[in-house]
Amino acid sequence: MSNTLVNNYKMFLAGEWVTRDEYIEVCNPQDNSLIATVPSANEKDVIQAIEGAKKGAELASEMPVHERISVINRAADWIEKNKEKYAVTISNEGSKTIKEARKEVLRCIETLRISAEEARRIHGETIPFNQMPGSEDRVGYYYRFPIGIITAITPFNDPLNLVAHKVGPAIASGNAIIVKPAPVTPLSALLLAEAFEKAGLPAGILSVITGHPNEMGDSLITHPAIRMISFTGGLATGKSIIQKAGLKKVNMELGSNSPVIVLKDADLEEAVNSTVSGAFWAAGQNCLGVQRIYVQKEVYKTFIDKFISQTHGYKVGDKLSEETDMGPMISETEAKRVENWVNEAIDKGAKLLYGGKRKGSFYQPTILENIPQNCKLANEEIFGPVVTIYDVPDIETAIAESNSVNFGLQAGIFTQDLNKALKAVRKLEVGGVMVNDSSDYRIDAMPFGGVKGSGLGREGIKFAIQEMTEPKVVCFKFNE
Repeated sequence: MSNTLVNNYKMFLAGEWVTRDEYIEVCNPQDNSLIATVPSANEKDVIQAIEGAKKGAELASEMPVHERISVINRAADWIEKNKEKYAVTISNEGSKTIKEARKEVLRCIETLRISAEEARRIHGETIPFNQMPGSEDRVGYYYRFPIGIITAITPFNDPLNLVAHKVGPAIASGNAIIVKPAPVTPLSALLLAEAFEKAGLPAGILSVITGHPNEMGDSLITHPAIRMISFTGGLATGKSIIQKAGLKKVNMELGSNSPVIVLKDADLEEAVNSTVSGAFWAAGQNCLGVQRIYVQKEVYKTFIDKFISQTHGYKVGDKLSEETDMGPMISETEAKRVENWVNEAIDKGAKLLYGGKRKGSFYQPTILENIPQNCKLANEEIFGPVVTIYDVPDIETAIAESNSVNFGLQAGIFTQDLNKALKAVRKLEVGGVMVNDSSDYRIDAMPFGGVKGSGLGREGIKFAIQEMTEPKVVCFKFNE
C-alpha cells in the first residue's frame, strides 16, 4: 500500500492483500469526491477468512506472551512513524477534522500500547480446594485461555481507534480476529492491518474484509467457528445480531443520548467549555456525545447565554483546515435525517436557540430548548451536532429525567457539592459518571460500556481481554 490515498486498496484476507472484480467506492463526505475503492467481499471471502482464522487461532494461542507484546508494540511504532498519513486518511474518509483525527491516531497508539502491557497481566489464581470437606488431598488453580475466533464489526465514527480496541485485546489474549469495518470508512482499518503486517503478525490471525453486509451474508455472525462477536453500532442492528448469533459470546456498545447535569454551584465556564465540545465533537457523531443538558433553574439563563456564545464561535468548514472545529456529517442522507428530527421537534413545540440549518452534508451546531417528550429527539440517539437543554428545579428531577430513556452509557455532572456528586453516581443508570466533566470523557484503559439499550459487556483493554478469554480450572489430586 502506498503512502497516499489511492483508488486500488486491497483487503487483508487471512494475511494476504487481495483484490476483487467487484468493489465499493469510498467518498469524502465533505464534497462526495471519490478518494478510493476497496474490494466488495462476498460470502466466499467470509468463509475464506474464517478458514484462515482457524489456523490463525492455533498460531495465536501458541504465540508466547513476549511475542504478542513485541508484535503489538511494533504495530504501534509503525503508526507513530506514519501518524500524519493515518490522520489524513481518517479525516478524508470520515467526518473528523484533521485536529480531531490526529487525536484519534494518538489514542490508537495508546490503545495498542496498553494492549501490549495487558498481555503480560492475563492472570489466574490458585484455588483452595481443601475448603471443601473430603478435598484435603487436592490443589489447583485456574488460568485464562483464548476463546478462538472473534468477529469485530466497527462503525464509521472512530474508524481507527475503535478497530484497535477490538484488535489489540484480541491479539494480546491469543485470539484470531476478523474485522468488518463500516463500508463508508474502511481505509483506516486497512491501514491498521498494514501496521500489524509490518509488525510481523503471523498470517491468519487478522483479517479485514471490506464491503456491504448484504453481500457477505450472515456467516460472520452465525458460523459455528466464530466464538465471539464484538459489535459497536446502533441498537436495532445490535438486536438483530443477537437474534442471529446463537450460542456464542456477544459484546455490544450500542450508543446513547447522554445526559449532563449542571447544578447551580457548578463552575459554569468549565461546564460550558466541556459540554460544547462534548456536543459537537466529530459533528456530534459520537456515542458519548452530549445530547441532553439539565441545568438548575437558578443558573439556566446564564448557562444558555454562555453556551450559545461559545457555539457561535465554532468554525464549521473544510476538515483539513487547521482552523476548523467541525466538519460535515458522514453523508448528506444522515444530515437530512438530523434535519428532519430537529424540524419534528420544532413542529411539536421545541424552541430553536441556535443553528438548525443544513447545506449538503454539513449541519450547523444546533441548540434547542422546551423539547416535548413525544419526539424522536427527546428519546433516541441523534448522532449529530444537536443538543437539547432543559431547566430543572433540583438534582432529583435532573436524575429522574436523565434516567427516563432506554439508554445508559455515560453521564456527566457539574457541581462542587460532594454529596450531590455521590448521589448522582449512585442514582444515574449508566455505565460511567463523569464528575465535573461532560459525558464525552474516556480514557482507553477504563471499562467502557453501558446499561439498558446502550449495550452488553465492557470494552477497555483489560476488560475486553476478560470478555475474550475463559477460565480453565486445573485440579491435582495427590497421595502422600
